[in-house]
Amino acid sequence: MPCNPTTPKPPNTHRAPMADPSIPSQPGGQTSKIIQFKLVLLGDSAVGKSSLLVRFVKDQFQDFQESTIGAAFVTQMVSVDGVMVKFEIWDTAGQERYHSLAPMYYRAAHAAIVVYDITNTETFDRAKRWVTELQDQASPSIVIALAGNKADKSANRAVEYEEAQVYAADNKLVFMETSAKTAMNISNLFLAIAKTLPKNDLTGGIGAGAGCRRPRGQGDGVNLSQSTQTSKAKCCGN
Repeated sequence: MPCNPTTPKPPNTHRAPMADPSIPSQPGGQTSKIIQFKLVLLGDSAVGKSSLLVRFVKDQFQDFQESTIGAAFVTQMVSVDGVMVKFEIWDTAGQERYHSLAPMYYRAAHAAIVVYDITNTETFDRAKRWVTELQDQASPSIVIALAGNKADKSANRAVEYEEAQVYAADNKLVFMETSAKTAMNISNLFLAIAKTLPKNDLTGGIGAGAGCRRPRGQGDGVNLSQSTQTSKAKCCGN
């Protein structure tokens, strides 16, 4: 069966992060230290996962973001304590019909961000179920973050900050409220995850996906605005 490039199958084994061999050497023969980590975004449809990611990668925001079909892939790097952390990020679809695909993406992930909408209690309840699923089925060492998105709409808040904070503390989660619209805590969230991930093991490696190779020229990931990655159905973006 031909491979569908819009929903590549991630690796099904969890391996240690790797130093990127493509990084040029510095004077004296030393190679810049870059470590790759696979990260997956999970959460209900319309909580703003794709908008959060576009803000992080491109520092852009659109009021209406097209719904993701299957999953979209993108990479971004952050610097932490002199180490460049390269995130290989899978943005998964939030529609229930795609739930069965999620384990393919989080099974080999080093980190996951579970996103909910602070104005919608149902999305918070669903986020809790995602956390439980990750705790039961993902790697025992996975770093899980909880993001209460759409913090710019706090006047319509349905999920109290303190409630989410207590839940996150009880489950040892990285927790922040975010807003893709205003960029509130977007970079801070990824930096907090990068600081939590182990960066002293450069053996082994991870891949961006198995079963499909990314097309030539897409070494920096898939453009999240490409129509091949999204449907024409609109959803609230922030």
